[in-house]
Amino acid sequence: MDTTVVKIKGMTCMGCVSSVKRVLTGLDGVKAVDVSLDKAQATVQYDAAQANPAQLKAAIEDAGFEAV
Repeated sequence: MDTTVVKIKGMTCMGCVSSVKRVLTGLDGVKAVDVSLDKAQATVQYDAAQANPAQLKAAIEDAGFEAV
């Protein structure tokens, strides 16, 4: 199990946090997601055989936020 932290720009409220969490947990291989509005980041535990950081960032950007 791998863990990565993705900085996110554009989150302004808990609704944004919920949106990011929803798109990340919907990806194959993602086991746990913690999204922090205060830190502007998502901490994601995932199976490297099924997901990778580029896919995580793409999902965040598809939801309308900027993955840094």
